Parts: sequence; structure tokens; C-alpha cells
Amino acid sequence: MSAPQSALPENFQEVKEARDAQIRESWVGVMEARLVREELQKCWRTEGVNHYEVCHPLTAKYLDLLRTNRIEGFTKLDFSS
Repeated sequence: MSAPQSALPENFQEVKEARDAQIRESWVGVMEARLVREELQKCWRTEGVNHYEVCHPLTAKYLDLLRTNRIEGFTKLDFSS
């Protein structure tokens, strides 16, 4: 059952497109973090006991990506914007 036209704001399509773009960007960040994690796992396996020194730049980048890239979805429609 769809909402009546009077309940939808005039710029609903713009709001929806902006939300979709924001969600897409957050997924790109998450996938970037996943790629760095996979490279970090390869580094751990290949370097053995020296992985603390050799893989440190990848570890720092991965931790930074974990802090900054979060998925934020929209669970409700906010017509106030």
C-alpha cells in the first residue's frame, strides 16, 4: 500500500536520490576496508614472524578505515528536510 500523494513532500525524489548516493558512498568505503583487510591477511601469511614490522602500514590504514567508514542507512522517512 503506497502513501497518498499529499503525504509525500515535493522534493521526495531528490531526498531519495541523495539517500541512495550516501548509502552507495558508505558501501564503497566498506569495500575499500575489506580490500585492505585482505591485503593485510596476505601480508601476515607471507611475512611470518616479521609481520609486526612489515605489515604495520597496512594495519594502520585498516584501523583508520574501520574508524571512518561505517554504513549508515535510513530506517524512517524524515520529511522535515
